[in-house]
Amino acid sequence: MSLPALTFSDDQAVAFDRVSEILHSAGVDLANSRTRPARGNGGQVLAVTGKAGSGKTMLLSALTDACEAAGVRVVSGDYEPRKTRESRSLAILAPTNKAASVLRLRGVAATTIHRVLYTPVYHPEYEKIAEWLAGNGERPEIDGLTEAALDRAEAFYVNNKSVPGALAAAGLRGSDFITGWKRRDDPLDLGFIDESSMLDEKQLDDLREIFPTLVLFGDPAQLAPVGQSGKMVFDDLPAPARLELSRIHRQEADNPILDLAHALADPEVDFYRFEQMVEQAAKTDDRVRWSQRVEVDLMARSPVLVWRNATRIRLINAFRAVHDAPETELLPGEPLVCDGIELPLKHRKKRLDLEARGLIKGAQAVYLGPGSKPGFSRLHLVGAENPQVSAASIVKIEKPGEEEPFIPFAAGMGATFLHGAAVTIHKAQGSQWPDVQVFAPDIFAAFRMGRMEAGQPLWKRLAYVAVTRAEQRLHWVVRNRMSRPERALDASDLRAAPAKLELTAPDAEPG
Repeated sequence: MSLPALTFSDDQAVAFDRVSEILHSAGVDLANSRTRPARGNGGQVLAVTGKAGSGKTMLLSALTDACEAAGVRVVSGDYEPRKTRESRSLAILAPTNKAASVLRLRGVAATTIHRVLYTPVYHPEYEKIAEWLAGNGERPEIDGLTEAALDRAEAFYVNNKSVPGALAAAGLRGSDFITGWKRRDDPLDLGFIDESSMLDEKQLDDLREIFPTLVLFGDPAQLAPVGQSGKMVFDDLPAPARLELSRIHRQEADNPILDLAHALADPEVDFYRFEQMVEQAAKTDDRVRWSQRVEVDLMARSPVLVWRNATRIRLINAFRAVHDAPETELLPGEPLVCDGIELPLKHRKKRLDLEARGLIKGAQAVYLGPGSKPGFSRLHLVGAENPQVSAASIVKIEKPGEEEPFIPFAAGMGATFLHGAAVTIHKAQGSQWPDVQVFAPDIFAAFRMGRMEAGQPLWKRLAYVAVTRAEQRLHWVVRNRMSRPERALDASDLRAAPAKLELTAPDAEPG
C-alpha cells in the first residue's frame, strides 16, 4: 500500500499496515482514502508499544492524518457534530489533560478519556453556531450576537478547531452555551489511546463499551498503574495484537536524555554506574545538569519528581517556606494537583460537570487567587483547552510528621487539591515539562531496597519514567538542598483563556 509522505522505519511500516488492516474491517480504507460500512463485529484491540523515541507519536499522527484523508470525523470532546449513517468517527485520547496537551502541541487533536465518556449538552440556540462551524449548517442568525461576533468565532475556529473557544471569542461565557454533561449514549467507531500504560482495567472496559475498535499506544518500560501488580492493560493481549517499535529514530539519537533512559535497559548498569553516566553527560551537554540542589524557581511550573511521599511533603513545605507563603492562604502562582471531587452521591450531576471541565484526579493546576464566593478558587488548569476556571475548592497542605493535612481554606465541598511543587514519579506519567528535576536520593533509596516490578528493578523503572519527563533539560539533583528564589511567585506567565468557567458546588458552605 502507499504510505503517507514521510519516512517510516521498518517496524513503523509494519505497524502502520497492521493497524490499517484493523481499520479496514472497521469500515476505514486507508489505502483508497474512503469509508464504508464496517464488516467486523467490533471488540478489536491492538497495542503499539515502544520506548521513548521509538516513533509512537509519529505513527499515531500519521494514522490520524490518513484517517482524516479517508473522511473520518475526528471527535474533539468539546463538541460532536451530528452523526450520519455513512460517517465514521475517531477520537484520539489520553488519560490526563497534560498528556493530551503534549499531543496537541505536536499537531494531534487529542482530548482526555473523560471528555469522551461524558459529552457536553449545548443550548439549542448556540448549537446552531457549533453546527455551522463544523460545516453542517448555514451561518445562523442569533439574537444578541452581531455579524462581527460570528466572524470572530469563525476566525478562531479555523485556527484552533475548538467550539467552546470560538463561542467565547464571540463574547459568550461557558454557562451560556453548555447547559450540562451526560454520559455518552452512542458509541464511536475508532479510538487511538496514547499513554495507555497509565490505563487500568476499569478504564479499558469503559473504552471498550464506546469503541468497537481500539488502538493502544504505550511504553512498556514505564510504571504500571497502582494496584495492577506491575502489569499494564496491553500485557495480556495475544501476541498478534501486540506490535513493538524497537528502533530509536535518527532525529532522537543525539539526545543525551534519551541515551540515559535507554542505558537503563542494560542489566550491567546499576545505580552507581548510571549516576556516573549522568555526571559524564552533564560535562559534555547542557541538556543534562548535575545539580547540587533543587532549583526552587523551576518548582512553580514543573514539579520535582520523587519516589517517597515523605520527600514530596518535605520539599513542598520547603518551597512554601522560602517564598514566605502564609500558613493560612495560598499565593498566586502556587502549583496544585487535583486529588478528586468531594461531593455526596446526590450531586452526581455536579461531579460530572466538574470532572468534564478538567478537574479530574491528577490534573495539574495553578492557583490564581480567591474566587468571587467564599471557598472558591480561580485556577489555571494546565493542558486544558479552556484552562481558566473558578471552582469550589478544598486545598490540603500536608505537613511532615503529621497524619492530617492542614487546610488553609475550603468550601464545604468541591474539588480537592494537594500542593504540586513536588509530585511522585507515578503521578508524573503522561506529563512532560521543558525542565525536569529528579531527586536522585529517592531513586537511590529504591535501589537500596532491591524491589522488583514485573521482572525489572523498581529503581530503573522510576529512573526511566522520571528522565523521560524532560523535554529539553534534565536536572539530576544529588543533594538535599534548595536554592533561594530569584523572583517572587506570581501568575503573570499564564495568559487568560477566552472563556472563564464558573464551577459551583451546590449548597457549598464557606470554609
